[in-house]
Amino acid sequence: MKKIQNLAMLLFMAMLVLVGCGAEDSKPATNDTEQNETAKGEDSAAAQFPVTVTDSIGREITLEKQPERIISLTPSNTEILFGLGLDEEIVGVSDNDTFPEQVATKERVGGMEFNLELIASLKPDIVFAHGSGMYNFEKGMEQLEAMGIPVFVVKNAVNFEETYETMKQMGQLTGKVAQAEEMVAIIQKDIEEITTKAAGLDGKSAFIVVGTNPDLYAVGTGTFIHEMLSTIGVKNSVTQPDWPQYSAEQFVSDNPDVILVTYKDDVEAILSNPAYAEMDAVKSGNVHLIDSDTTSRQGPRIVEGIQSIAQTIYPEVFGE
Repeated sequence: MKKIQNLAMLLFMAMLVLVGCGAEDSKPATNDTEQNETAKGEDSAAAQFPVTVTDSIGREITLEKQPERIISLTPSNTEILFGLGLDEEIVGVSDNDTFPEQVATKERVGGMEFNLELIASLKPDIVFAHGSGMYNFEKGMEQLEAMGIPVFVVKNAVNFEETYETMKQMGQLTGKVAQAEEMVAIIQKDIEEITTKAAGLDGKSAFIVVGTNPDLYAVGTGTFIHEMLSTIGVKNSVTQPDWPQYSAEQFVSDNPDVILVTYKDDVEAILSNPAYAEMDAVKSGNVHLIDSDTTSRQGPRIVEGIQSIAQTIYPEVFGE
């Protein structure tokens, strides 16, 4: 079950402005325009504060001003924050963060357990936690808030709509409302295009394995990856909710067209197991590894996750 918990935890763009120094009489109109636009942007951000947003566990979090120092405790939060253009404001990330590459320059504050002293020393204006990690962070959250550090607990989204809501909430709390709305609109447009492209396909069945050692666990209904399958018209062979444990007999009986795994070692574990040798997907070579980050992180790379699955199941349609 630890692997499933790790998946839940694993449960993801900075603008450079060049200011030229030219003669005052060379481009006065352009300089005035740039200054006015900058001022408008600053006024717009300032107008959004103070702001109060209710987090996933029902707490109202209020920020009096736009945060200048932000810490993220999970990869999906981090990817959203970077997507909102908050590179400079992010001062701390989790040990599990891998994207974008700028995370390498940020302070690491922990993974399964967090270094509260380090978090406090970074003097964050807000910490973005995650619902999937609250089983071991509740006391830590209380300690941080006792120090006057607000902690916003992001919902452990199980579908796209909840992810969009998360993006908008984080946009509100960081003064990036317009950027969050644009992020959501782009994702929705891209998903609509994928759905249109998948219309009329043969509707294969798939079984997604998220662990084989020592027991086999699968992706069930009511999960983020389940919605990805639905987007491209693929039937999830697993009808149980969440992340059910499966026996070898159940797995063989389901006999899906395609078996997808999120951990590299699980490909060999399935192919080398004699109990699975007669499954159609095994005999036809349809046991494939998919990207675990983009298919499990409830962030701006949703579309990449869907495409990862689509290209694997329907390479003739979605292959590059």
